[in-house]
Amino acid sequence: MTAERIAKLLEDIRLLSDDRHKLVQALRKLILGLDATVLEEVKYGGILFSAGKPFCGVFSYANHVSLEFGDGAALPDKHKVLEGDGKLRRHIKLAAIQDIEAKHVRDYLVLAHKASKKT
Repeated sequence: MTAERIAKLLEDIRLLSDDRHKLVQALRKLILGLDATVLEEVKYGGILFSAGKPFCGVFSYANHVSLEFGDGAALPDKHKVLEGDGKLRRHIKLAAIQDIEAKHVRDYLVLAHKASKKT
């Protein structure tokens, strides 16, 4: 059931924008590659990833893809790319695949993943 829901969401994104679909797929590959225990599910209109507890989500919008961290305010922001000023959440807006490297996405994913394993 989860795999079917993910496939449907991915197809919906692809029909709207091939570029955003490729970006979401690149993020999924990176996130799922962090650890064999990382799980994904469709929730809140995007894909939520967990390892022990949820640690990030990928959401496709009209002009960008957002990588969201539920406990992002607790992450060190060495590269100054986290956006948001809420009590807990932070996100990184991505417009192209090149943004994954330019915004040091892997560094933030590793930090969020490690934090999710501590509880």
